[in-house]
Amino acid sequence: MGTAISLDLADDLPAATLRELADDTFAWLHEVDARFSTYRDDSEVCRFDRGELRLADASADLRTVVERCADLWAATDGFFDAYATGRFDPSGYVKGWSAQVASDRLCAAGAVNHCLNAGGDVRVRGRSATGEPWRIGVRHPWDPAATCLVLTGTDLAVATSGVYERGHHVVDPRRGVPAEGLRSVTVVGADLGVADAYATAAVAMGAAGIGWLDRLPGHRHAVVTDDARLLSSRDLPVTD
Repeated sequence: MGTAISLDLADDLPAATLRELADDTFAWLHEVDARFSTYRDDSEVCRFDRGELRLADASADLRTVVERCADLWAATDGFFDAYATGRFDPSGYVKGWSAQVASDRLCAAGAVNHCLNAGGDVRVRGRSATGEPWRIGVRHPWDPAATCLVLTGTDLAVATSGVYERGHHVVDPRRGVPAEGLRSVTVVGADLGVADAYATAAVAMGAAGIGWLDRLPGHRHAVVTDDARLLSSRDLPVTD
């Protein structure tokens, strides 16, 4: 997926079990990369986009992602649009979705205390090895060596969409041009795939995304605007 992924398993399990769980997690994420990479001509998503693969003949994972992207398009009034760039690119959902699936699998296998970080999209469950809630730093949008805030919790899905690495690359699907106004959007919820898509949609909305996030049920947020204002939900789980 073109990003670094880290996994912290905090359960007191045998070393061999932890290694197996980690191997299974990374094998799943490599499988997702092979299937959904828009940079691999032979990936399933690219073959689907070119019309070489019918949806009925696609994997269950691709069919699920196509269906979820359609649902998210409707839920965001069209601002989460997997076709915004002119081709089918579900990357704004897939990274968070795949990490959420990996986290769910870890819980089912008995690893109920873990932190999975997929390029800044973070899913935490339970507690860290110190017994304390997990601390999740949100990158400062102008200083890659700093955080603009730190969240804490025992069951959080935290997704951030920003323009600080690739510039204003998120397309406003209504105007067909890169959206401006928001430099970084962090969405906190229960499902990382949904949070990832909502963060992308808010960036695509520009300044109007702030009001949309304020009205979004079941989610909290933090936004950094292009003019360096930090705005956030009052109940965001921020720590010092």
